Amino acid sequence: MSDERIIRPEKRTSHRVDLVSDVGFGKFLNLLHSVSSEGIISLGVGEPDFATPWHICEAAIDALKGGCTGYTPSTGFPELRHAVAQDLERRYSIRYDPETEIIITVGASQAMDLAFRAILDPGDEAIMPDPYYVCYPSCITLAHGVPIPVSARAEDEFKLQAVQIAARITPRTKVILFGYPANPTGTEMSRGELAEIAKVAEKHDLLVISDEIYSRLTYGVDHTCFPSLPGMKERTILLDGFSKTYAMTGWRLGYAAGPADLIAAMGKIHQHTMLSPSSMAQMAAIEALKCGEGDVKRMVAEYDQRRRVLFQGLNKIGLECHEPRGAFYVFPSVQATGMTSQEFTERLLLEEKVVIMPGNLFGQQGEGFVRCSYATTISDIEEALRRMKCFVERCPNRAQP
Repeated sequence: MSDERIIRPEKRTSHRVDLVSDVGFGKFLNLLHSVSSEGIISLGVGEPDFATPWHICEAAIDALKGGCTGYTPSTGFPELRHAVAQDLERRYSIRYDPETEIIITVGASQAMDLAFRAILDPGDEAIMPDPYYVCYPSCITLAHGVPIPVSARAEDEFKLQAVQIAARITPRTKVILFGYPANPTGTEMSRGELAEIAKVAEKHDLLVISDEIYSRLTYGVDHTCFPSLPGMKERTILLDGFSKTYAMTGWRLGYAAGPADLIAAMGKIHQHTMLSPSSMAQMAAIEALKCGEGDVKRMVAEYDQRRRVLFQGLNKIGLECHEPRGAFYVFPSVQATGMTSQEFTERLLLEEKVVIMPGNLFGQQGEGFVRCSYATTISDIEEALRRMKCFVERCPNRAQP
């Protein structure tokens, strides 16, 4: 046996992991945890502040009592896939085969991960908006793809423009990714605006991943499901789930709907990595789809009230923003204060104990903006606005309402 020592590189992690950034979030979270929680008001959390409706919880409890604690079919319970198909047909008049065109996943984030791993080869490019949900570039990178950000500008209410997408297409472009209503901007797209993007996808024979996790949280506008557009169902993977609509973030349950060949490819990866979603969470989701419509309407009405208070209040104190039409975020500019996004959020936390998120965490186009969530009570929103007004008035280059 040879005594020759094998010299291995000191670095034990992959180079791909180095491309996934967490510096911004890590720095901000470290700061947040260094401050006493007493008196803090948070407009930073991107999840519903409502508890999961009790009848949905009871469905999971009944499932547990009945011994529903084992593995499920890898693609999810047939009853849930059928319920999802019925819900999509009812809302958007799109028909999906629940046996071959729908897969249940551990949150919409896992569905996105599966989608990119199923369709991207190394070096393939994925076009995405900037600002973006923080997981978008990471999911693309971890699937060996190349994220191609396309600027969504404040003057366009952060709506992704078809002409800008077309300008970034190369021979390596494989897919367009976007999410509406959007995180972090609260932007919703009209049917006509999405139809222009559909024309680009068809012209260049591109796939589309449409992240519609906030599809039920819209205010005064009708949501257009992208695959409902002519010719788009056969080239689109639709992502959605239960977290935002039914206040089920901790249940970790989502789904993807799309062409059978793409869903089958996602399912092949899914069975070797996650195997199957939680059995009792799926039983809760069946109850949500069958009997949760009243809960959705109640929560959306409450979000709408909060939205108006926060949107109007921010503009009143000089932090200008467009009116968000979906999700539960407002994305005001802080440029008039003379501070960067990071400076504004850090000082606001330290001086006024209000938590918001710096816009630069969501891409280069987010610099100069901050994300404020209205997934909290109106009383907290009003107090946060009072503190923010005091803070802005102390700024050397303070905004003029």
